Amino acid sequence: MILSGFADEAGDSLDEQIAVTRELGWRYVELRSIDRKNVLDLDDKAFKQCADKLTKAGIKVNCLGSNIANWGTSINDDFAATEKTVDRAIKRMKLLGTEMIRIMSYAILFGSDGKPLADQRAEERIRRLKIICSKFADAGITCVHENCLNYGGMSFSATQQLLDEIPQLMLLFDTGNPCLTPDFSKPEPWPNQNPFEFWKLFSPRIRHVHIKDGWRNPTTGKEEYFMPGEGPCKLEQILETILKAGYQGAFTIEPHIAVVYHNPSVQSSSKQRKTMYIEFARKFETMMSKLEYREEHGSL
Repeated sequence: MILSGFADEAGDSLDEQIAVTRELGWRYVELRSIDRKNVLDLDDKAFKQCADKLTKAGIKVNCLGSNIANWGTSINDDFAATEKTVDRAIKRMKLLGTEMIRIMSYAILFGSDGKPLADQRAEERIRRLKIICSKFADAGITCVHENCLNYGGMSFSATQQLLDEIPQLMLLFDTGNPCLTPDFSKPEPWPNQNPFEFWKLFSPRIRHVHIKDGWRNPTTGKEEYFMPGEGPCKLEQILETILKAGYQGAFTIEPHIAVVYHNPSVQSSSKQRKTMYIEFARKFETMMSKLEYREEHGSL
């Protein structure tokens, strides 16, 4: 098992991301954005420079945090654009030596009343995801679907639907997302989802774990993020459940304390971003140590 992180929360530039990773003594990052642009949207020259820097620094990419079919992409958009991004991702992941990519299942379709539409175009989503997963699988790459605010994250039944239809699809379990995501299978006001139930139902298909501690007020929709173990989502108990089950994958921190990738209104100084990222990482390490976790391959 290894420890990793979305180091773009500590700094926009790759140099900052490498520096904070080395300061932690970690050997891995979950590569997502450089200078606030997803790595799959960089031009070839810029991406090659990033790959070379990571290699020179001795830092590996355990998973690529792509924007493929994510919450910012509509199922009504032209699929050809997604296919081009998939092809580009395969080439870039080969260069990085990375065999896992985070994807989603396109944005939820909402009506003018703010409620999810009855017709979410599920068949088209599944058709596209089958193509996406097949392309990556043919290249030896595993797709992991994140339990986030996208179609597959609307409810546990939506997640199960994807797994039933797409055998190649695996799951990414973000520990904080259930407490931040409405369960649209329930009546309004939609309650938050249950992380323990998610693990219980889907652990056989979970291949990757993100570490976050947060909570959404179901009445107001306001989100709050916390240092690990300081929020109401029972992170320590979730981790204990995961470890006791024999999980052998990586853990990637995604603090959302000083900056939130999908919310540009949450901003902090460069110094504060780095400080909070390191504090989150150290508290997570302490929590894991308490749970008698011993990292085998992840430290310098």
